[in-house]
Amino acid sequence: MKVKDIRNLSTVEIETKVNDLKDELFNLRFQLATGQLDNPMRIREVRKDIARAKTILRERELGIG
Repeated sequence: MKVKDIRNLSTVEIETKVNDLKDELFNLRFQLATGQLDNPMRIREVRKDIARAKTILRERELGIG
């Protein structure tokens, strides 16, 4: 997910997206532990998407973005 796409979402939508990404990350880690994970790079992508979304939320809290 690109930063531009995240910035176009409302704050509530971003919070929902973060929760969905956290659920996906949990499932990916579970698949990794059980040996069923097809694409291990997806874990990294999801972690970075969570970080991007949280950064934008924090910017909005501070009134920066």
